[in-house]
Amino acid sequence: MRQSSGFLSARQRRYAWLGFLLAALQAPVSALLASDDSWLFSVVVAVMVAVVIIADDAARQRPADARSGE
Repeated sequence: MRQSSGFLSARQRRYAWLGFLLAALQAPVSALLASDDSWLFSVVVAVMVAVVIIADDAARQRPADARSGE
């Protein structure tokens, strides 16, 4: 069975990983530098990008001939 490709292209996938890493690394840095809780925004963005990457992985794991309705 062939595996289907995800909904992200290879380039979009690389950018998603880069965005995830940058947001995940920025959160602790801004937590140290800022006195408010604005660093939580970086955590939320990192989690949202991680969900997209995980959904793309799940789409890639499905066989290409699998029907979505069954």
